[in-house]
Amino acid sequence: MQWMVDTVNSMANGFTMCTGSYGVRADNDLVDMIKQFGPRIYFTHLRSTLREENPKTFHEAAHLHGDVDMYEVVKAIVEEEHRRKAEGKEDLIPMRPDHGHQMLDDLKKKTNPAIPRLVA
Repeated sequence: MQWMVDTVNSMANGFTMCTGSYGVRADNDLVDMIKQFGPRIYFTHLRSTLREENPKTFHEAAHLHGDVDMYEVVKAIVEEEHRRKAEGKEDLIPMRPDHGHQMLDDLKKKTNPAIPRLVA
């Protein structure tokens, strides 16, 4: 992320904070990354992953049962939104959870959709 900021130092050069992509590396401190690059985070993709013994191998995990501390990540994003609001900015950071729990007829399917069935 720092390399991208250094290469094109423009607020138009921002990030999607994908907690799954960044979270698979144990050396990525997601909360610190949000605090450091918060002004350039324009979207958050909430995914949780679980690292396996091989450091290059992982799998999707339930949001609250993986290696990502989802509570602290969401808290840091909300704090960044509050910081922006205090500066008079109106831009929020949209969040989209993904790869959540299977439910209803999802349990009988052989596929694992990115977004499980939603019922009103």
